[in-house]
Amino acid sequence: MENHNSAEPAPSKRQPKRIALRPITVVLLLTVNILVLMVLGWPVLRARFEGQPTAAAEMPTSQKLELDGDSDPQKTPQPQQNPTLTPTPIRAAADPSFWSQGQIVLALTEGLDSHLFAYNPVTTATNPTGPLTRLTHGDWQDMHPALSPDGQQVIFASNRHGQWDLYRLQLESEEVSRVTHSLAYDAAPSWSPDGQWVAYESYIEASLDILIQPIDGSQNPIQLTNHYAADYSPAWSPLGRQIAFVTTRGGRSQIWLADLDKSGNDRFQRLSQHYEVSADHPSWSPDGRYLAWGAVTDSGQHTIYVWDRENPQVQPRAHGSGDWPVWSPDGQAILTVLNTPYENYLTAYPLFKSEAVLLPPIMFSNSIAGINWGTLNLESELQTIAHPSPTPLWSIQVNPDSQQPGGRWSLIPLVDIEAPFPQLHDRVDEPFRALRSQLVREVGWDLLASLENAFIPLTAALAPGLVDDWLYSGRAFTVNPLPISAGWMAVIREDYGPETYWRVYLRTRFQDGSQGKPLKHLPWNFDARYSGDPVTYDQGGAVGTNIPGGYWVDMTQLAAAYDFDRVPALATWRSVYPAARFNAFVKTDGLDWVTAMREIYPAEVLLTLTPLPTATTSPTPAPLWYKSPTPTSTPFATPTTTPTSTVTPTITPTFPELP
Repeated sequence: MENHNSAEPAPSKRQPKRIALRPITVVLLLTVNILVLMVLGWPVLRARFEGQPTAAAEMPTSQKLELDGDSDPQKTPQPQQNPTLTPTPIRAAADPSFWSQGQIVLALTEGLDSHLFAYNPVTTATNPTGPLTRLTHGDWQDMHPALSPDGQQVIFASNRHGQWDLYRLQLESEEVSRVTHSLAYDAAPSWSPDGQWVAYESYIEASLDILIQPIDGSQNPIQLTNHYAADYSPAWSPLGRQIAFVTTRGGRSQIWLADLDKSGNDRFQRLSQHYEVSADHPSWSPDGRYLAWGAVTDSGQHTIYVWDRENPQVQPRAHGSGDWPVWSPDGQAILTVLNTPYENYLTAYPLFKSEAVLLPPIMFSNSIAGINWGTLNLESELQTIAHPSPTPLWSIQVNPDSQQPGGRWSLIPLVDIEAPFPQLHDRVDEPFRALRSQLVREVGWDLLASLENAFIPLTAALAPGLVDDWLYSGRAFTVNPLPISAGWMAVIREDYGPETYWRVYLRTRFQDGSQGKPLKHLPWNFDARYSGDPVTYDQGGAVGTNIPGGYWVDMTQLAAAYDFDRVPALATWRSVYPAARFNAFVKTDGLDWVTAMREIYPAEVLLTLTPLPTATTSPTPAPLWYKSPTPTSTPFATPTTTPTSTVTPTITPTFPELP
């Protein structure tokens, strides 16, 4: 009989032979490794501790740019960065001498008007956004300032005489003279390097094109572009023989380059890349080597791109967040306007270190309609102010009977407005009426006479996802979208990161140039989702193929002057048309939705923010796991409460607990 508990040795695998190192061998190996590391790492350590530049820092400028781009133009270019919407300041240059090399000129809105200001970003305790020096004033709009090469003149666009023309401001004498005298729209000027010519955009034969003419008007304008697409926003190179501009020839807003030494189709070169959904505002460095512009990428990021003229085969590199870049007079920094859905910011980056910030983002509540930075010399006595102070556009008139029990506000009827429920909050009806009157003056027809919605009572249900819509608070309204089909309304899509916003334009009644401005961006076509193409259906529409002709008024900007803000589209807007909310405007007065609702409703109504079930009695078989409280433990049928949904918020009912 075998003994299974015997200690017979089990077969084992052959173990590898271990090599024993002597202590002296280990010490020699460690010493050799340390010597190798010191020899290889000494240049880096020396540069770090002694402050000497490393090999990467000594690299020529052109090679630095090539590191961020793809040297093979046949490869598919990709964005080099994924910048955030608002740049995070890492380092700020507070040295006033850096900002004293020139003056920044801004075109800022003042209520319904816009004027020119010189700006210094050096902040003080009394002027947190820096001092502003007024350059122009009046009951009109001035925009798109451009400084002359000698810093003694500013050329800009203005409608002070009815139509949009170019004007020149002599800074020493403060004299303003007219440069163009056409009935067409003229704007966005750019000086030639010698200061004798100006390039600008002009509305010719139902399209924007680029014109060139002498400053003194001694010759007729020369038409640089002639295309049915829109060509606008020219930037004349300091080297004199190239003009960058924006065009929609490729189905989106892109940056092109015109070579004045060539003709025909050989004159033009496209610089924008495929990942730029739209591009705008090209700007040359003072030495003419680099060209910067602002672009929105397909991910909704607002990014500055820089193209090197001496290395044209290298893809433009991303250089931080921004929308409207301009260069410092020494060419070592880029100042940019960064747009958000409701505010504008100013920030600045050094040329070769986009991760650093020379100017932490400074918020401007006024819309910026133009920016330039040059060697401006202000020797005359001009008015210095902290902020533009426009005249109030309306005044609140509280109805004597508006105070309801509990301190609640009442709703004011809109007697001359067509809407399902023509009412608005007592603090909203006056700015709405003022907006309506101004819109009639600027557009020539009354869009707000018939609304899709104004106030909506809680008993009326909106589309899915709009349960907490501002229409319930009496502080919002939605305009009638039918003018889109008639060609009197255009909607522009604007993406800010993951959120989608819209900008509404209205076609003016008088198309002689006395009202509005030409459109520069392709509108969004909601009806494209019904074309049978599954791609456009999934995307909720498509960008239009052509820019509508004529003159238009930016209703979104005008409504913002009366404190009516647009709202972002819901995440379901591509599949649910009302979720786009492109026609919605709201005046929140800084309140959140719940607080605004409590101004007109008792707090008890808002105990439930969504429709809740109301208890009704109906025979319902009990589930198998239910045990009767009686001694009988078998399942049985008993009357229980069955939830039935209601459309109005109600207080949650309280049911007795079962033992």
